Amino acid sequence: MTGDHDWIGLALNGARPRAVAALYRYFRDVDLAEEAFQEACLRALRTWPDKGPPRDPVAWLILVGRNTGVDTLRKRSRLVPLPSEDLLSDTEDAETDVVERLDTSHFRDDILRLLFTCCHPDLPATQQIAVALRVVSGLSVPQIARAFLVSEAALEQRITRAKARIAKSGASFEPPDAIERAERLGAVMVMIYLVFNEGYSAGQRAHGAALCVEAIRLGRLLLGLFPSEPELMGLLALMVLQHSRRDARFDAEGAPVLLDDQDRKLWDRVAIAEGLAMMDKAMRHGRPGPYQVQAAIAALHARAGAPEATDWGQIDLLYGTLERMQPSPVVTLNRAVAVSKTRGAIAALELIEPLAGPLANYFYFHGLRGLLLTETDRRDEAREALGRAIALAGTPAEAAHIRKHLDALDAEARSRRFRYP
Repeated sequence: MTGDHDWIGLALNGARPRAVAALYRYFRDVDLAEEAFQEACLRALRTWPDKGPPRDPVAWLILVGRNTGVDTLRKRSRLVPLPSEDLLSDTEDAETDVVERLDTSHFRDDILRLLFTCCHPDLPATQQIAVALRVVSGLSVPQIARAFLVSEAALEQRITRAKARIAKSGASFEPPDAIERAERLGAVMVMIYLVFNEGYSAGQRAHGAALCVEAIRLGRLLLGLFPSEPELMGLLALMVLQHSRRDARFDAEGAPVLLDDQDRKLWDRVAIAEGLAMMDKAMRHGRPGPYQVQAAIAALHARAGAPEATDWGQIDLLYGTLERMQPSPVVTLNRAVAVSKTRGAIAALELIEPLAGPLANYFYFHGLRGLLLTETDRRDEAREALGRAIALAGTPAEAAHIRKHLDALDAEARSRRFRYP
């Protein structure tokens, strides 16, 4: 969707969590709620360009989706008995009624209910997060597969199995009690941060900022349920601090700008102040966790007024702590950046060489490795690594950024051949 109708895509993406959650409340069926929302989106694509947006797009999509879902159930009625009418709809079908209820806690409860249903303990953790990303936030199978570092086919099977288990188990529609919420909280937090990361890595694409904002909003909703949970404070602080750099992360052509090259005057100081305050509040609880450590790393970047003022030594130590708390190839890869700043490119290369297998299809691994190889004058290997990064780039801007480094290597090689025939 391009051009004058870009606003439709943004509206549909932004409406998805609330609309699907409300439809799930009506139908008590994850698949039917998702199908009804998709049908409502198709109708929006047909009617909104000519008639303009409704007064409240979310309410419109809920109303149309609910009617579509009822029609679907009626078509199935020859084989499956219809539920009672009170499970299908409210007594009033006017859009105005839906709009009025959007401003209450009703829809907050709907979203949280859907989140915790997707993260039901009957499901394996990987299935919980995958189905929540697909159903609640509408990420595509390729997007989720990239986040999990698995194939699209494997991810598709994972989501299908999760939905089937939810339907078969008859997972309770009612919100879980306090103990159950606490047990599922970890999976919900992981899902929210994956949504944020997908938006963050999307760069300047239209849905990127919307996903980041949505993840932050869901984090705030959760914090309302768990106001004294330090890890949730850490997660929210981390997302707010990272999102504060959004206006400085890309140049006028859309190419990514490295952290050291960013214009720090463009950083959102209000968001930074909020993130720092939230992080400090979390740390006072004395129960450190992975999100708090990552927020502390983001805080060190936010507090540095200039690149040379960054405390890379402390960042290296924090990543070491994170490796012990939550071992991950990606954590080690991030730590390698700090190591390159404090101990040089050779030490960083030694740190990431064991990651070649686990991160064989990861764009950032090959990009960082290519830059480190360039610094150590291993040009042929650098050229190969950068070429692999270009092949794995998720956006044209990422590919163009790496292409600049590759072109610089080629230009230097030509210059050497000219000087030393």
